[in-house]
Amino acid sequence: MRAEKHSITREYLQQLNASPFFIVLNYQGLKVGPISELRTRLRHAGCAMHVVKNSLFRLAVKETGIADLGDGLAGQLAVVTGTKDVSVAAKILKAFRAEFDKPDLHFGYLNNERLDPAAIQTLADLPAPEVLRARFLALLNTPAGSLVRLLNTPASQLARVLQAKADKT
Repeated sequence: MRAEKHSITREYLQQLNASPFFIVLNYQGLKVGPISELRTRLRHAGCAMHVVKNSLFRLAVKETGIADLGDGLAGQLAVVTGTKDVSVAAKILKAFRAEFDKPDLHFGYLNNERLDPAAIQTLADLPAPEVLRARFLALLNTPAGSLVRLLNTPASQLARVLQAKADKT
C-alpha cells in the first residue's frame, strides 16, 4: 500500500477509535451547500462527517475489530462520528433528511454492534438525555413522595380532629 493510502487509513482508524459510534450514509445527489450545512449542524453537536474512500475505510474498520461490513460500502459514502451521544447525530441526520430528502442512511455501529437504518431512526426518536434524566429522577422521586404522604396522613388527620374539637368548644 502506498504511503498516502496508509496515512488515510490511519486517519480513519483514529476517527473510529475516538468515537463510540459511526453512521455510514450515502450523500450522492447532495450539492456542496447542503453538505456544508450538514457538517455545520453536526459540528455544533460535537460530531463530524467525513467523506471516505470505501476500500480504505473498510481496512480501517477491520483494524478496529469489527467483523466484515458486507456490501454496505458502495457508492459515495460519508461517515459520521462523534464523542457525544449517538442519538444527537441521529436526530440531526433525521431532520436534515426531512429537509433535503438526502442523505440515505446505510448502517451504523454503536459499541461494535451493527445498527440498521430502522435502529438509527429509533435512536433519533429518543428524547434528549436531559429529558430522560428528568424522567428517571421523577420516577425515583415518586415512591419517596408517596411514602411521605402516607406517613403524614395519620398525623394530619389527628390534627384535623383536634382542630375540629377545639372549634366546637
